[in-house]
Amino acid sequence: MDSRHGLLGIAMRLAAATAFALMAALIKLASDAGIGTVELVFYRFAFGFIPLAIWIALRRDWGAWRTQRPGAHIGRAALGLLTMALTFGALAWLPLAEATTIAFAAPLLSVVLSATILREPVGRYRWSAVAAGLLGVVIVMRPGGGGAPLAPIGLALAVAGALGVAGVTITLRQIGRTEGTATVVLWFTGLSLVASGLLMPFFGEAHDLDGWLLLAGVGIAGGLGQLFMTTSLRYASVSRVVPFDYVQIVWAVLLAWLLWRTEPAPSTLLGAAVIVASGLFTLYREHKLGRERARPTPVGA
Repeated sequence: MDSRHGLLGIAMRLAAATAFALMAALIKLASDAGIGTVELVFYRFAFGFIPLAIWIALRRDWGAWRTQRPGAHIGRAALGLLTMALTFGALAWLPLAEATTIAFAAPLLSVVLSATILREPVGRYRWSAVAAGLLGVVIVMRPGGGGAPLAPIGLALAVAGALGVAGVTITLRQIGRTEGTATVVLWFTGLSLVASGLLMPFFGEAHDLDGWLLLAGVGIAGGLGQLFMTTSLRYASVSRVVPFDYVQIVWAVLLAWLLWRTEPAPSTLLGAAVIVASGLFTLYREHKLGRERARPTPVGA
């Protein structure tokens, strides 16, 4: 894989981080305008289906809907839908920067789940990184610390959402062994759209033009972010592009200042630094161990 492809993969990942940060900001704006979580989830998929359909058409991947594991997709969709509702709810209760920072504990929690559920070996270095990262989450939550207190329900939703994302990561690792990316994304979008649509008669409301623009923006930004993230892995390895996901935290801080004139508390910046450092170290260790396993005569990990 040449350097141009690597740079294109990084560019796609940066575009994904930007799209997801914009989606989070639009979700918070919509929540501030009184739009409920159920509607946000439904329209995330309804409008997000537009870029997905265009992507499938451009790739001429007309068989993306075919699968031999519908049960696995249903389970993944249920977990993903619950996780999305938790994450969207956290954005309604917490400042944008804090909610985004806590969400980035998910890669660390996925290490915990991979060890407990998949029984994958985890060495002392990665356990240490996980412990440090979770300490970073506690710092962001700032129990007894300075700054305005954060809503306990928002903190609970954010942590639960991060745990859900970690669970989705483990699920995707298993499904991805037999299913293509387009198939996974299409089934998740379709099933989630149907499931959330069943609730719309009870939660759907009329909106003015600004409300519809916010909902459309949430869906399109989320859909584009998902596609950019997927495309990045076609041009560069996971270890090369994943570090750029943390740009989303920078965007969250900037958007929070631009839209709400709020600045993150010092504890948020410190906690974010700890979480990012822990996540990058965990990624480095997994990359290093992967290379060692690929050697003809493995050395101790």
